[in-house]
Amino acid sequence: MKKVLIFVTNHATLGETNEANGTFAPELTHALHVMLEAGLDYDLVSIKGGQAPLYGTDMEGDSVNADILANSEFQNRINNTIPASQINGDNYDAVFYPGGFGLLSDLASNEEVAKISAKHYEDGGVIAAVCHGPAGLLPITLSNGEKLIADKAVTGFTREEEVDYGTIDNIPFLLEESLARTAKQYNKVQPWGEFVVEDNRVITGQNPSSAHAVGVALVKHLA
Repeated sequence: MKKVLIFVTNHATLGETNEANGTFAPELTHALHVMLEAGLDYDLVSIKGGQAPLYGTDMEGDSVNADILANSEFQNRINNTIPASQINGDNYDAVFYPGGFGLLSDLASNEEVAKISAKHYEDGGVIAAVCHGPAGLLPITLSNGEKLIADKAVTGFTREEEVDYGTIDNIPFLLEESLARTAKQYNKVQPWGEFVVEDNRVITGQNPSSAHAVGVALVKHLA
């Protein structure tokens, strides 16, 4: 059975504010739903391990989100995430970074996780991310000294979407700006539209609406 390494944040607030945050649940659950339907297994891993904070757990009318959140196996994994120091990236067929503002404060600069992902990619693995998840790609540096996305086209949560969501003044940094500065090309569509970019085993989705499609793209690569 093929297995996906899912990195989630330990940071429980929006930047330095007191606003509860973490991983945005629908971006995890909608992609995970596709993976599970395809028969894939997964591990939830964070920098520190232990309980990983989620928000967006009460989205009205979102049965996919509700069903996975109600699953006891999922709850056990999200409440007992594996510390990154204890995993071997060689045991996985893909890496996935769901979004949420939390990872802007930890995974976006963590070298330990970045090294796991770099080796995974250089060994032929697939790396996927959605919404703010592509922030986790920023610190990934390959063995030749180049950034993973330096020669890739990517997408991620846009400035316009930050403004619409009311978070532009509280985020640690603007993801669109950082991706545009680091990647070969940054692409986007109108706010909140589904949009996925695939470039040489790197899959990125723009926003929450793109989580399902990122899951589909990841599964396709592992078929």
